[in-house]
Amino acid sequence: MTAAACAPHLAQARRIVIKIGSALLVDSANATLRQQWLQSVCADIADLRAHGAEVIVVSSGAISLARHRLGLTSRRLRLDEKQAMASVGQIGLAQGWSTALADHNLVAAQLLLTPDDTENRERHLNARATLQTLLDLGCVPVINENDAIATSEIRFGDNDRLGARVAQMTGADCLVLLSDIDGLYTADPRQDPSARHIPVVEQMSDDIMAMGGEPPPGYSSGGMRTKLLAAKIATRAGANMVIGAGQEHHPLRRLQNGGLCTWFLAQTDAGSARKRWIGGSLQPKGSLTIDAGACRALQEGASLLPAGVTGLEGVFGRGDLVAIRDAEGNVIGRGLIGYDSDESLKLIGHRSGEMEQLLGYRGRDALIHRDDLALDHP
Repeated sequence: MTAAACAPHLAQARRIVIKIGSALLVDSANATLRQQWLQSVCADIADLRAHGAEVIVVSSGAISLARHRLGLTSRRLRLDEKQAMASVGQIGLAQGWSTALADHNLVAAQLLLTPDDTENRERHLNARATLQTLLDLGCVPVINENDAIATSEIRFGDNDRLGARVAQMTGADCLVLLSDIDGLYTADPRQDPSARHIPVVEQMSDDIMAMGGEPPPGYSSGGMRTKLLAAKIATRAGANMVIGAGQEHHPLRRLQNGGLCTWFLAQTDAGSARKRWIGGSLQPKGSLTIDAGACRALQEGASLLPAGVTGLEGVFGRGDLVAIRDAEGNVIGRGLIGYDSDESLKLIGHRSGEMEQLLGYRGRDALIHRDDLALDHP
């Protein structure tokens, strides 16, 4: 079987993140959105939705729209000018997406993210919960980097990696990078006629990364290098990623119909990737001691309920990592806690039905949801 025959298919994905760059979305000649192209993309999104997929869009274009409108196209922008351009351009960008999606009976929702929103655990959980609720309500979230407030030190720097972080955050099973090139080649095909197209990448090796070269000069912060960095993030998080040409109308339909592209295969399923990350990458801020019944429940795949917790140590906030200990004090796992230490202390030993009365508000039924839990010996 050929590598291409082993490639995934867009129709198989149930949650899809689609990243669209400013070069595809903005007509540089008149500094406006490519309305007919955008309409075709929204028609493709509507088709994916009709077949049961959830769709999240990561869209560039705010700064590009504004710098043309304000006549700042001839030189490199200062940081404060980029922030100002983002403030101006984001209004038109969001309006364009909202209008185009509405024409297909879809509701757009805008989110602006910085790296802290994906790296800080509490903000990560808040952003993830918001995105999940929007998807549950049938919306199409449209995400961009919050360039208006992000400094050069706290920026993603490109929306390829932002798209990968969003795929990681939301547990997406596919990340689509629409580009001006139809995938990965052994060399730049615009400079080397002998360059060979690679239909499937099974592992993100050093040889593959070397094919990315350096980002191109100009307004774009992208290039093949950033797409390969995005592939490392997405595939490690359990998502397949595809790079496909996006200039023509209906680019997602073209991918579904077998258009030339490069697939990067997920290294494992999203659940186990997330659990490995939780289990091995962070320092616990505290610990919970649980009884034998709770231990058995966790081994069977349940969430950690407050009734099974017998003790608590440490000071931690909502979303922090805590260790989970058995009655003998052995660490049996780690998890991201849904309540801070003061709230957790009030809840431990009580049934979920009592939580609202104890806290004064209705929160999550579990102290640690099973999706936020990694056991040392499952």
